[in-house]
Amino acid sequence: MSSQKAVISASNLSKHYKVPTREAGLKAAVSSLFNRTYNTVKAVDDIAFNIEAGEIVGFLGPNGAGKTTTLKMLSGLLHPTIGQPEVLGYNPSQRQADFLRQITLVMGNRSQMAWDLPALDSFELQRAIYSIPRSDFEKTRDEFIELLEIKDLVKKPIRNLSLGERMKMEIVGALLHRPKILFLDEPTIGLDVTMQRRIREFVAEYNHRYGATVLLTSHYMADVEALCKRVIVIHNGKLLFDGGLSELLQRFSAFKTISITIVPVLAGPTDDSSNLAQYGEVVRRDGARVTFRVPKAETSQVTARLLAELKLDDLTVEDTPIDDVIEKIFNQRSAEGNL
Repeated sequence: MSSQKAVISASNLSKHYKVPTREAGLKAAVSSLFNRTYNTVKAVDDIAFNIEAGEIVGFLGPNGAGKTTTLKMLSGLLHPTIGQPEVLGYNPSQRQADFLRQITLVMGNRSQMAWDLPALDSFELQRAIYSIPRSDFEKTRDEFIELLEIKDLVKKPIRNLSLGERMKMEIVGALLHRPKILFLDEPTIGLDVTMQRRIREFVAEYNHRYGATVLLTSHYMADVEALCKRVIVIHNGKLLFDGGLSELLQRFSAFKTISITIVPVLAGPTDDSSNLAQYGEVVRRDGARVTFRVPKAETSQVTARLLAELKLDDLTVEDTPIDDVIEKIFNQRSAEGNL
């Protein structure tokens, strides 16, 4: 991290909920009316990080880790139980107009578009809400329409669009006021591979053109690998890792993935799992295509053996997929709760 002032700052940030509990049955139900007991659920528990202007940071964790809760506190939708975040020098909880004009929160499973109206009408509503000058609005709108290639779609009612097309409209609507801070919560969820790539390209271009800061949550590691040099990992509300994506892979990935395609005429004799297992852990098989996981230190040796002992059409060696790396972090126990 450089000495540049952070535009997003969280220190000792926590969000706790009191959840009423009781035993099953009528007696317990009546008792709870007079003597209610609660459990404290720590959705976010004492996390801290700083993000500088222009960074695109991946915010990773499994379902229920506290990612969305954190984004809602940073955007002012939720008040923290402990700690006070700061975004662009503002207290998000106060929801000041000048603050709201500079941020946006996009949630992949939520819609702000009027279902029965074309997107162009919803864009006009956004212009009115943010008091965007007409000339600026039209320039930005047309620029985004061109970037996302939706010129033929913006006049159709939202209900007639596919999920991916609707997501494009949501992103345009959310960025028409050219916010400096983008909180993106699963923006590519449910989209096909082509649409995911298009959304990623648009986010990268927006960041490049306007120097915007992006905090991105996603279960699609392709999003993170394409956009983020830095990642923050949380689990059960606790911060587990904050650093470079390459560092994350280096620290927690002790394996390489070797994929081979066996020449069809020899696929039969090598189809025995015991024969293939001698080269490493077989993690996937699809006909003549076999994928192994092998320790990094043994990669060269195993590769040489495969080339010498089998007749192959193809062989590739790759780092362990980041999905597997993140899962390993989640499963790793630490006495202090972080790594």
